[in-house]
Order: sequence, then C-alpha cells, then structure tokens
Amino acid sequence: MSAVKAKSATGFKIISDNRSASHDYELMERFEAGLVLTGTEVKACRAGKVQLKDGFANVEGGEAWLVNVHISEYSHGNLNNHTPNRKRKLLLHRQEITKIHGKTREKGLALIATKMYFKDGRVKVEIAVARGKKLHDKRAAEKTKEQNAEARAALISSKAH
Repeated sequence: MSAVKAKSATGFKIISDNRSASHDYELMERFEAGLVLTGTEVKACRAGKVQLKDGFANVEGGEAWLVNVHISEYSHGNLNNHTPNRKRKLLLHRQEITKIHGKTREKGLALIATKMYFKDGRVKVEIAVARGKKLHDKRAAEKTKEQNAEARAALISSKAH
C-alpha cells in the first residue's frame, strides 16, 4: 500500500514517449506545457491511448497549438467523444510563447512533441526546439564498410604469406 502512495507522491507518470524524435532530430531546448483537453481525452490518456510520433507544435495568433497528436477515442465515450487528431491548445507563459515563436522562425528549426505525462494529476506535454538531422546515404556507408573489410582481409592474407 505504501509503494502505491510513494508512486503517486511524485505525481509523474509517462503516458507516451516519442523515441524517434531524438533519432530524427537534434533536440536543443525543452519546454513543459499544459494542454486544454476534454474529459474523454483525459480518460483516453489515462488508458495510454496516445500517439506522439508525428506530433509538433506551432504558434498562431500569439497562441501555441499542439498539432497531429493522436489521442484515440475513449472506449466508454458516447456522443460527446472527441475527434482523435484535433488541434489542442498549449498552456505556456507569454514569454515562452514569444521565445518559441522567435526560434521557430529560424530556418530549419521546428517544435517537436517529445513526451506526454501526468504531473500532479494534470496532463503535460514536453516540446523541444529541434533541428532535423541529415539523412545519410545507407548504400554509400555499406559500400565503405565492405571496402574496409576487404582491405583488412587483404592485409591479413598478405601477412600470412
């Protein structure tokens, strides 16, 4: 019983994690933001029905919005159920919004949703200012790897003779 209380005392439970974000992007500065959600969205979050893979944030009209985050419909929701891919308002301080807006206007920078979690019973999302990593040509990398292996094999065979 005390273990459950200790877990809830921290008030931090991860709902969803965007693992591919750190692989595809160079994450620079992170921000914690609250979300404006409906009741069925919160219940779906408690059930872990959240997909952050393509989620990003942008600033429109002085407000920050979370776009392309999929929160599945709540199983016991009725006519009042939410639409899964709607735009959701982010709750940030004015200074943070202006800072984020200034950074995202730079070429090549984007706001990526990296993590969604419960903190003291409220849904929070971590967004990061990110720069896309360059995609390497895998065929060229494979070719150089093969050439290095052949060179090593040639050296070993020449030493043996």
